[in-house]
Amino acid sequence: MANKSVFASLAGRLPPKATATNANGAKAYALGAEHKLAQLAMTGTFGGGFYQDAQAEVAVLVAAAEAVEPMFLAQTAVHVRAKGHMKDTPALLLAVLAARDPVLFALAFPHVVTSGKMLRTFVQILRSGQAGRKSLGSRPKKMVQGWLNAASDGQLLAASVGNAPSLADVIRMVHPKPEAAGRAAFYAWLIGKPADTAALPQVVQDLLAFRAGATAVVPDVPFQMLADMPLSPAQWAEVARRGSWAMLRQGLNMLDRKGAFTVPGVTLRVAEVLRDPGRIRAAKAMPYQLMATLKALSAEVPDVLRDALHDAMEISVSNVPVLKGSVAVCPDVSGSMSSPVTGYRPGATTTVRCIDVAALVAAAVLRKNRQAQVLPFEVGVRDVRLEARDTILTNAAKLAALGGGGTNCSAPLAALNKARSAPDLVIFVSDNQSWIDARQGGQGTAMMAEWNRLKARNKAAKLVCIDIQPYGTSQATERDDVLNIGGFSDAVFNQIADFAAGRMGPDHWVGQIRATAL
Repeated sequence: MANKSVFASLAGRLPPKATATNANGAKAYALGAEHKLAQLAMTGTFGGGFYQDAQAEVAVLVAAAEAVEPMFLAQTAVHVRAKGHMKDTPALLLAVLAARDPVLFALAFPHVVTSGKMLRTFVQILRSGQAGRKSLGSRPKKMVQGWLNAASDGQLLAASVGNAPSLADVIRMVHPKPEAAGRAAFYAWLIGKPADTAALPQVVQDLLAFRAGATAVVPDVPFQMLADMPLSPAQWAEVARRGSWAMLRQGLNMLDRKGAFTVPGVTLRVAEVLRDPGRIRAAKAMPYQLMATLKALSAEVPDVLRDALHDAMEISVSNVPVLKGSVAVCPDVSGSMSSPVTGYRPGATTTVRCIDVAALVAAAVLRKNRQAQVLPFEVGVRDVRLEARDTILTNAAKLAALGGGGTNCSAPLAALNKARSAPDLVIFVSDNQSWIDARQGGQGTAMMAEWNRLKARNKAAKLVCIDIQPYGTSQATERDDVLNIGGFSDAVFNQIADFAAGRMGPDHWVGQIRATAL
């Protein structure tokens, strides 16, 4: 009889067989249909990435949406909007759902379409034909009408900023039936028809009076409606004093150019708002958005506001867990990570790259877990000296400066194995397109082969792979000690904490989405 101990131990060390190839043609693991949809939806921005263009990204996501049950499709749309803070992908999933299950579509609609901007995005996507139709259809039309009629005057006014389609276009498409004379006048004014001024909402009357020079009081309207008007520094200061957190983050350079910060007290007031924890949470601020703001911030903006943005960054990742045991975090700094994290978008390409987000996550983990090892990698592991007490953005900048080279996802694990180190938790942040190690690993990926070697020294070790690009494969297969998640919002930190503490079930991230209530 064969020696059972020899053959049992040998089988245990073999990595699972690869089931797919990645964008580089190297071995990878295919994600299940539900997991693939979740990963694509949490990372897709339809701007195109390093390995695929925007149209291919849309086609892959639509195919993934068609491959799952309508209930899970609805739950994914709600989850990626509420937890991932995504915009385009949940709108596309909602458009696909409209054709597949009108009842679930109606339940999911109010959870996804949470603003006028989301309403316009949904209508644009539905009429593009990408979801299989070019007309709204009766149920979507009724839901859009319902949103318009239920929206506050302020919501409609905010929604009127932007085009393709404009709010006026949407109103003309669905012909909402107003229940009051004031709303009827408002709709007429929004689409450029004659309207009874006395019946318009007070905020619109205030705007018209201000434009006509009948009053010097600046109306409380979206700042974009005032940008081209000849306001004085004192008037811009008033706009700044009552601005929302998101408006102030986006408008700092403009407010500085307009002289708002020359008015006594305004700078400190804006700084207080920017670093207010409640306002940051309410705005669903993504850490990378704060990074983008700081990158774009004019040198003329007062330093106290720059400091406030750094404070806001620290607060925005305050839910990074303090993890028990030893931790290693591995940001991918290879060449493909130099692409914009939200893709190439004509006229709106972000300055924040995938490498910046990977570095940001690593720096945030180090901030709360000061003994964590940081192993940035490309072809091999790069040396970098980080101070846990430095700001998150300081450490992120040091990591991002290492960029370049091919992708070798097994390199950090190989380095840990060479050092005979076996951390309790290893966190990867990557686009998962490993190819340098393609010939290694036997029947599976080199990353899984190295992970099995590490597990031989620490059976309780867990691996978290955060994917920040929408390619739909992984270098680590799904199992109880491996968590594959997608996205670049702060939601990933909660998921890491749950997984590390054993609070997530065997289906991990997908199980959380299945629990989403409609």
